[in-house]
Amino acid sequence: MNFEHILEHHLVDKIILGPFFVFHGMWYGEDPIGLTRNMIMMTIVAAVLTAIMIYAAHGKSRAALMLRTGLEAVIIYIRDVIVHPIFHEHTDHYLPYFLTLFMFIFVSNLLGLVPFSTTVTGNIAVTGALAICTFGLIQFAGVREQGLFSYVKHLAPSGMPGWVLVIMYPIEILGMGVKCVALTIRLFANMIAGHIVSLAFLSLIFIFAEMVKWLGLVVSPAAVGLALFVYLLDVLVSVLQAYIFTMLTALFVGAAVHPH
Repeated sequence: MNFEHILEHHLVDKIILGPFFVFHGMWYGEDPIGLTRNMIMMTIVAAVLTAIMIYAAHGKSRAALMLRTGLEAVIIYIRDVIVHPIFHEHTDHYLPYFLTLFMFIFVSNLLGLVPFSTTVTGNIAVTGALAICTFGLIQFAGVREQGLFSYVKHLAPSGMPGWVLVIMYPIEILGMGVKCVALTIRLFANMIAGHIVSLAFLSLIFIFAEMVKWLGLVVSPAAVGLALFVYLLDVLVSVLQAYIFTMLTALFVGAAVHPH
């Protein structure tokens, strides 16, 4: 098995439709632009989410009622447990973003478990884009709630000498960037880890078969069983990582809204 070929889509998002045109960059030369696997998969995720929400909101069947009840429980939990304790009276302003963030990551994680699909949250470019959105929301929320001057003033602790503030401001700004980098790596690493472990177990079949062919058949039930166990564990990880990313984003944005 070629691990490099199997796992390269987690690091490189290849064009599968196109390129439709070529962008001539100043520093990078010719850059082909087309539809990539992750772009198509994210479009599918958005379409699935839209269909689910419409069906839950307007469906009259028993299945629609059960789906609506489940979604309401999730929404209320995110509102009351994650968003409201941090944002208080500003909850309604920020709740739509955190609901969208949680649902997108959760559905992306689940659809990534479907055979022949792509785990977009296992690609560092996608998790990086989500972290950039978090960084932008931190700045927007801080300026919106405090005002530009007050937000900049509270980036560093008050009462410090001027020469210390010159050092503290870059450190605080760098700290916000580091938080977003941590979000990027955390989600990416946790989603790719399950794939690596499953492939490692399945590779045992071929490794032992290279030594003695019948030995590959002997270890195959255990290897497949362990791979399936990790696969099922990834379902729990899908929910957990969506929750953690949403919670950490709320904490980071809340720190900008409430500097004290």
